[in-house]
Amino acid sequence: MFESVTAIAPARLHLGFLDLNGGLGRRFGSIGLAIDHPATRLTISRAERTIVQGAEETRVRTYLGALTERFRLASAYRVTIDEAIPDHVGLGSGTQLALALASALRSLEGIEPDLADDALLLRRTMRSGVGAGLFQRGGVVVDGGRGEHTVTPPIIARLDFPRAWRVIVVLDPRMKGIHGPQETASFAALGSFEADAAAEICRLVLIKALPALAEEDIDAFGAAISRIQQIVGTYFAPAQGGSSYTSAAVAEALRELQNHGAKGIGQSSWGPTGFAFAANPDEAQRLCDLLRAKIAALGVDIMICKGLNHGAIVKGQPSTIDT
Repeated sequence: MFESVTAIAPARLHLGFLDLNGGLGRRFGSIGLAIDHPATRLTISRAERTIVQGAEETRVRTYLGALTERFRLASAYRVTIDEAIPDHVGLGSGTQLALALASALRSLEGIEPDLADDALLLRRTMRSGVGAGLFQRGGVVVDGGRGEHTVTPPIIARLDFPRAWRVIVVLDPRMKGIHGPQETASFAALGSFEADAAAEICRLVLIKALPALAEEDIDAFGAAISRIQQIVGTYFAPAQGGSSYTSAAVAEALRELQNHGAKGIGQSSWGPTGFAFAANPDEAQRLCDLLRAKIAALGVDIMICKGLNHGAIVKGQPSTIDT
């Protein structure tokens, strides 16, 4: 029996939807990447009354209530959030928090892991399955979208992210991306997605982006991601004030990075977070150094990340009480 359990879940970048047309009977489908920071780190233990310390108290209490009801647990718990992925900025904070809490609680109470059940219960795979897939295995994953009878979008491909490559992440701390009821309304208001556009994205993923990862060809990978982002960004622009980017400052920073040689620029999910890729740490640092003079004026934050090729870590602290 564990006295407490700690879960550490990685942030993710959503690199694009595959098929928003749905003419083949499945819709959405996504490609995504786990990054080494930021992360959500929480610890759960039993308590006389439920206490939540740290960020995300409201969401934690909501998730915890659903989980204890599902598992028929009468116990109270102390949940400490030591670190949290920023919410509603395109880094997958909700999914990682939900699955981290569920996995930690299962471990604490000796309940068998069931990621798909947790994701369904906590409503974390309604469109994209990459968050759950990356929580489980890290790396780069592709999910197969939702069909008529899909419970959780299946992970249909998974590759390691090249160890030498770096991800330049650009954040706008003044903004949040579309989420909640506004997100649902935005999807409903968007027009039809052309089948030819979906076909091009699927071809780019299968025949360009994934082979480029396997062969560590950053030029081909970057070109594929940039084109995918261009197609998807154009489609979502009406919901984002007419732009492919939620934040004009992030868009300008990414254009500057691209002009100096960065690969594969785009926006993660609804943003405002943007990203670009570099072939190695020195190249990433060079690009960031070139941009730093503009950072103050643009009001953005920038960080260099690695891809994370393993899933979330869930580790128990054994009880010191003799049994």
